Amino acid sequence: MQRYFIDPSQWSHDQVEITGDDVHHIVNVMRSAVGEEIIVSDGAGKAALARLAVIEPKRVVAVIVEPLASERELPVRVTIAQGLPKGDKMEWILQKGTELGAFAFFPFSSERTIVKLDAKKEAKKLERWQKIVKEAAEQSHRAVLPEIYAPVSFEALLKASKEYTAAVIAYEKEEENGLRGVLGGLAPGDSLLVLIGPEGGFSEDEVRRAQAAGIRSVTCGPRILRTETASQYVLSAVSYQFEM
Repeated sequence: MQRYFIDPSQWSHDQVEITGDDVHHIVNVMRSAVGEEIIVSDGAGKAALARLAVIEPKRVVAVIVEPLASERELPVRVTIAQGLPKGDKMEWILQKGTELGAFAFFPFSSERTIVKLDAKKEAKKLERWQKIVKEAAEQSHRAVLPEIYAPVSFEALLKASKEYTAAVIAYEKEEENGLRGVLGGLAPGDSLLVLIGPEGGFSEDEVRRAQAAGIRSVTCGPRILRTETASQYVLSAVSYQFEM
């Protein structure tokens, strides 16, 4: 059954109105008919079974049949702070991270970041990234649509880390502290910020600054991971800790 994220402003107590690209998907891709059922979500945890009632070229209306209980979100809200990687790696990180339950994504620039985004490129990238996250969330039947923050500097990221229950920085030279100790101190409902560097990793100065800001350096195991793999490792570890 197809799932669609609906803007809360288009959701009433008994029906939802669907516009934009989702209309094209319902009408032209799925070739849906009045009476068929879909799942709709407001992107903030509320989901419902709905029956298509009106199908028009630019608008679809579905009547709410019943609310759906959803237990597909990670008990701990994990935000992936990702150093901007080269090429299309960020798209893969967003897609797979969403499938694995990431709550939000925080792109940032650091000393070894090669990618530079001006205002025009940033706007286009964010639009593209949001579409990828939306499609991945629908595919994996998420009830929460992960948020993608606008790219920030490393210093701004350190300041933002204060807003989380815990924050860690993945560092390949860390040999003692692993994720287990951090996850053991968290409980359902807590939030975790995970800093992952770009292809060249973090400089020693950046790690020191992060530690001075209260961010704990951790290892992602004895093997050196690519930047696009590290977040998947962390999210899998969180799932194992709290869901298995």
